[in-house]
Amino acid sequence: MEEKIVDLLDTKFQEPEFADCFLIETKMGANKKLQVFIDSDTGISFDTCRKISRYLEDYIDTEGWLGEKYTLEVSSPGVDRPLLLQRQYPKNVGRKMEIKVLDEEKVRKGILKEVAEEKIVLEEEHTVKQGKKKKKEKVAVEIPFTAIEQAKVKISF
Repeated sequence: MEEKIVDLLDTKFQEPEFADCFLIETKMGANKKLQVFIDSDTGISFDTCRKISRYLEDYIDTEGWLGEKYTLEVSSPGVDRPLLLQRQYPKNVGRKMEIKVLDEEKVRKGILKEVAEEKIVLEEEHTVKQGKKKKKEKVAVEIPFTAIEQAKVKISF
């Protein structure tokens, strides 16, 4: 089922209106609840989710893949969900991030400054002692994508 959804979305994302869209993941839950998480390079709108939902619904209904009673949810992953694909990082440059790095105890926190092919650059704030005073310094830390266990955008109000 999920493979069929992926194929349908690959086709839909070839259309100019949806060319910057991409699939994050699909989940089939209890009671025939299908969740489809999509994103785009410029941000996903409610209208785009609605159009994708109707497109998928047409095929699911016509083919009878889930029977008559099912729930289909098409949405963006939301800020509370971790980033799963490298393609999600560029639009978050300039935002606060929490990065769990493999083989490190602490979670790194900082501003995402740069996204390259194989790594990100996170600007962290470190407190440094200068004599009797403490001073805050900004330090750029390179983190390879292969070392990222989990990355979340942090929203500050």
